[in-house]
Amino acid sequence: MSALEWSDALALDLPLMDDTHREFVDLLAAVEAADDAALVAAWQALVEHTEQHFGQEDAWMAATRFASGNCHAMQHKVVLQVMREGAERAGGRGELHVVRAMAAELALWFPQHAESMDAALALHLRRVGFDATTGVVHAPDALPEGLIHGCGGASCSDEGSHAAVAGAAEAALA
Repeated sequence: MSALEWSDALALDLPLMDDTHREFVDLLAAVEAADDAALVAAWQALVEHTEQHFGQEDAWMAATRFASGNCHAMQHKVVLQVMREGAERAGGRGELHVVRAMAAELALWFPQHAESMDAALALHLRRVGFDATTGVVHAPDALPEGLIHGCGGASCSDEGSHAAVAGAAEAALA
């Protein structure tokens, strides 16, 4: 059984985001279930999905007045960098244990990320009438005047977010 399974608690009432998150959970489960012979390919599929997944959310943030260096996008960047390092260590050096450890860390990290940063993003997107399929903002007057530098949530702390991601990354690479 996977350490992380899709549940209604992860649903954010934004269908395109929910579908992408469900696919992430499924691909992570495939990594966790993979035998050694299939592990590198399963991990690479997860990395490729995550590149598109994070790229999509980052584009949504850019379209709705998030600063390019906001903590949500920075967390995406750090997590993806660590995942790519895992692919190199597993595929290039045969260090499969690194990817298995990273998968376990991702199973812990993802619900927290989805329930905080992604939930704040989904709320923001609904508030401004953002159509995730077309990229159209239907309520431009609801966009903030200034750029959003945090994650979009009321309790966002740039330092806390970066510290948490850095700690998880260090643990996974150890």
